[in-house]
Amino acid sequence: MSALSWTRGAAAFGRSLHFPGRRCHASEEGILGGLCSLRRRSAASPCEQVVQKEWGHAELLEVLEARVRQLQAESMSEVGVKEVKTDQPPQSHSSRWAKKLEREKRVKQKRQEEFFDYEKQTVGFDREPVIWSGKLASYLPHSKKGSVQEKQLARTLQAALKKFGSHPIEPKAWMKTKVMEPQILLLQQKLLTFFKCCACTGHLPLAYHVLASHHAHRDKRLLLTLDMYNAVMLAWARKGSFKEVVYVFLMMKDAGFSPDLWSYAAALQCMGRRDQDVCTIQRCLKQMRAEGFQPQLLFTDLVLEEEDRAAVLRAVVRAEPAFSPPPQAPNPVNTSTLLKEVYAKEGPVSYPKLHLPLDTLQELFHQQLNVELSSHVSVQSVEKAPVMTREVIEARKTLKALRRQWEVELLRVLQQTKATTAHQAHEGQPTLYPFLCLLSEGEYVSMLMQVLQALPAQGEPLLYLAHNLGLRVLNRYLVKQKQATDHLQKLQQQYSQYLRLLASDSQVAPCLPRVYWESLGPQEAAPQQQPWSLAVLLQLGKQLAELLVQAVQMPRSLVSPEGSHRLIPVLYHVYSFRSYRQVGMLKPHPAFAQLLETAAEPTLIFETTEVPMLCPPRPWTSPHAGAYLLSSPKLMRTVEGSTQHQRLLDGCPPAQLHGALDALTQLGNCAWRVNGRVLDLVLQIFRDKGCARLGVPPPRSEAPLPTQQDPPPYSTPAHKADLRKELARCLKTAREMHSLRSEALYRLSLAQHLRHRIFWLPHNMDFRGRTYPCPPHFNHLGSDLARALLEFAEGKPLGPKGLEWLKIHLVNLTGLKKRDSLRMRVAFADEIMEEILDSADNPLTGRKWWMEADEPWQTLACCMEVAKAVRSPDPAAYVSHLPVHQDGSCNGLQHYAALGRDSAGAASVNLKPSDIPQDVYREVAAQVEEFRQQDAKKGLQVAQVLEGFISRKVVKQTVMTVVYGVTRYGGRMQIEKRLRELSDFPQEFVWEASHYLVHQVFKSLQEMFSSTRAIQQWLTESANLISHAGWPVEWVTPLGIPIIQPYHREVKVQIKGGIQSITFTSSVDGTQKPNTLKQKNGFPPNFIHSLDSSHMMLTALHCYRKGLTFVSVHDCFWTHATDIPVMNEVCRQQFVRLHSQPILEDLSVFLDERFCSDSSIASLKPADRTLVTKLQETLQSLPEKGTFDLEQVMRSTYFFS
Repeated sequence: MSALSWTRGAAAFGRSLHFPGRRCHASEEGILGGLCSLRRRSAASPCEQVVQKEWGHAELLEVLEARVRQLQAESMSEVGVKEVKTDQPPQSHSSRWAKKLEREKRVKQKRQEEFFDYEKQTVGFDREPVIWSGKLASYLPHSKKGSVQEKQLARTLQAALKKFGSHPIEPKAWMKTKVMEPQILLLQQKLLTFFKCCACTGHLPLAYHVLASHHAHRDKRLLLTLDMYNAVMLAWARKGSFKEVVYVFLMMKDAGFSPDLWSYAAALQCMGRRDQDVCTIQRCLKQMRAEGFQPQLLFTDLVLEEEDRAAVLRAVVRAEPAFSPPPQAPNPVNTSTLLKEVYAKEGPVSYPKLHLPLDTLQELFHQQLNVELSSHVSVQSVEKAPVMTREVIEARKTLKALRRQWEVELLRVLQQTKATTAHQAHEGQPTLYPFLCLLSEGEYVSMLMQVLQALPAQGEPLLYLAHNLGLRVLNRYLVKQKQATDHLQKLQQQYSQYLRLLASDSQVAPCLPRVYWESLGPQEAAPQQQPWSLAVLLQLGKQLAELLVQAVQMPRSLVSPEGSHRLIPVLYHVYSFRSYRQVGMLKPHPAFAQLLETAAEPTLIFETTEVPMLCPPRPWTSPHAGAYLLSSPKLMRTVEGSTQHQRLLDGCPPAQLHGALDALTQLGNCAWRVNGRVLDLVLQIFRDKGCARLGVPPPRSEAPLPTQQDPPPYSTPAHKADLRKELARCLKTAREMHSLRSEALYRLSLAQHLRHRIFWLPHNMDFRGRTYPCPPHFNHLGSDLARALLEFAEGKPLGPKGLEWLKIHLVNLTGLKKRDSLRMRVAFADEIMEEILDSADNPLTGRKWWMEADEPWQTLACCMEVAKAVRSPDPAAYVSHLPVHQDGSCNGLQHYAALGRDSAGAASVNLKPSDIPQDVYREVAAQVEEFRQQDAKKGLQVAQVLEGFISRKVVKQTVMTVVYGVTRYGGRMQIEKRLRELSDFPQEFVWEASHYLVHQVFKSLQEMFSSTRAIQQWLTESANLISHAGWPVEWVTPLGIPIIQPYHREVKVQIKGGIQSITFTSSVDGTQKPNTLKQKNGFPPNFIHSLDSSHMMLTALHCYRKGLTFVSVHDCFWTHATDIPVMNEVCRQQFVRLHSQPILEDLSVFLDERFCSDSSIASLKPADRTLVTKLQETLQSLPEKGTFDLEQVMRSTYFFS
């Protein structure tokens, strides 16, 4: 039975198991990044109700039309596939709806005609603003013919600049609170993004019209913020439209806002473009100074485009001829003591160059530029190609014909939607119309067709689909925006010069890539695109997904041969339960899924940022510039819509981030290639039904089937319930297998696509400073299989010790000799050389020794490398491309032991020299066994049952994660999972035994790492007091990266209308109070993560200075075999230097200054001030330190090994 036919049968079988009863209406559930909640009803404020009613009513027609089309299509005749069978609506209702639909269609057609008329207009919405302040209204210029004289406008602006009190409307209750209602915040985010989007697409009259409409409405006016007035004013200023700038300035003052620096920049820019009279400019500058803004700040504190900056300067110089902008400050220098050697100009440096000549790198640059300009990459799938039968050829022809029809229909529906949203915008509503104009209509159609092709047969949650579509629009628009300016030409010139630093055949003085890039010319001062809120992304994406549902239809004859040629929807909106949550899904018709399966088209489509780069990444020079050539990834990856991290990065001095920027650039500059021999073997297994044991996922057709296809007659309710549970397990397994198979397909297809290429992996970091490659599907942070597919593009001779390090690396990968010395591991490799050579020569037909290793695919790749080396005439001269790893020994505990100078803990995690490696997991297991024996002698039953079952494997995960904040509950779940894997352990004791063991593991760690627990408790208590006082926890890493924990109370937001409402929750909104539980539990592990990232970055920078190729997977460092001794020395030096700093003392001082200063506690309540007093006492009571000498780390062989 095929997977598809079984799925259809399973769906029908599942329905037959449900008991009869009242039918429930489905409600929408949204899940995004693990944040989800059931939709709940809540009372809305009057302001919310007004806006929700206006916005919701406008979408009703679209909902009706989409639903009626589906109902009519389904009611025309019975569909021949069980899964699509639905209840038919009464004919009278369908007829009445159809008549109403006809009337509404005529209205929509008229609106569409009006829309095309609007598109031809150059000026519109010429209306005077409603001014509520009588004094300000008296200055409003009036003209019967609608034209206002320049002098009148100048007098109005001068009057508006005066500092006198306007009388704004009394704010609503929600405006007086610090924490704003989520729905109000959502509306404000939509409005601000709408105005900025109008500015981007040139719909300035529309932006002005909506702003003026809201300002004229007393309730809606309360939604407007200073940023909104500034956004519209800046857009008109760029056009030199003095009248609109004056009107917006007047409205801003009327709303009770004081102009900020951006407001004055807009007014001056407009006057600079028009050569305004000197008197008005002088009056503006005078009032600006009175507000505390000096003209120099316009050129130092604001990021303006070159043309805008010139216009502002022209205006200022016209009024003050002696004025000159402040000179550009020299490039700042990082003064961190940890980075002193990295940026020292004296001393030996040997920065590595790429092994490619300049001409080759120039060609690769142009290839990558073309890839990013095309917005997507087509990759051949590695799935087994079908035999080109007549059926396959016919299916492909049918798909091609259908797609042509769908493109035409999508274009029509898109134009119709734009007409509707334009009409609503004319009525003063902030609709999606400008967002639908960001890209050309053809680009939208192409994007939607790509999404349709990639939609899995089991469907996709509408929330994920909407988020994906919204992000695609934003990213493609940002690239398109750069194409429209001279950014592309400047990039080509600058990057061509930059390649001279990296090319093997060019002579350039040694220099860090960032420093060299900055020396090539002044950096662009383009204003940065602010991220759209999550709600805006989802609303736009949902609208596009609904267009797809509405437009894409197919003939009913594809469902059954005797069917008619009437059209039925290709996509259906259904509900599915995921982890007890009801999730709205978009699911393709089974007949369409079958058509795709039969056609077996060989092409996969990826976004450009999902694929490794074909040329070296741009060096990171700021939080906004680096990595891809045109695309703009975040320096610090966060959930969409979160801005608190970006504000911290933008607010810190540029030189403070140099260490992180240079480390990320260095990691991204490593050139990679695909290991072709390993890829061939993986593809062979992948195309032959996979192998789960080797990490090659089998296809979904291998999923387990339910024991019974249909419930037997007269089944009892209990039996039906059991069958229903079994069916759910089978379906879940099938979904998981499909997900794993798809992930492997993407990875292997990209590997095949890049087989004969050299490529690069640009990097960024998370909020703790941990680094990650940007391309998600194919990188070295993946599984054992993913790592085995990659090797360094540039090889190095093994040298005198390289072969030994290859052998040690091979034994490490097997996991067989973890307690043995390095010399013993080399001897063991020599003993099993016959197995190594057999694995390399006959991986799938020989004795298959490599398959028993902990990391089988990496073991096989290393076997092949060792075989080549030992068979070469001179192993020392053999050029090796294989990365060799050095892994930290429980790295989190290493950092804790170093922080507390804990001698006993340091010895357990190999900070002290020893002849053989210490195994902390085995030591904990041994101590737990001692506790068990004592309890067993006392007659404790669970201790007696556990005899012989306490092993290193049972306790390892819990010991490893205790340092990262695992709770007793989480530790119990980990141990329970390990115990269930033991076939001979009595399963009835699993729950009791896991409770007992987690208690003993924590007790053992308390005794072994006393200072570690003290530091953890100090960090936890500090975070607890900070969060209860109302702040999220912040700190700065030793390398200067500002950190803030993104844990806030969850906010529920609902996006109504369309085929379903979407409810999602977010816990990263900085306007909400912190989540105290997550803040205090997250601080210890996040702080340690920030330390291990600092150690890695320091190691990376010093290795780069010494000419090494270096990459990392957090606390696992990679380089060439010949360079392992140098990397080991650098790794130890930087760990000692890092922990020689007063880390805890500096943290205490920072927290005291940030949260206990007079300015911080001024606005706190008395109860919160008591918490701050207690926090000060806690911060002054630092944990006591032991006597461990950090210099011993330099002599520890197994610190990293």
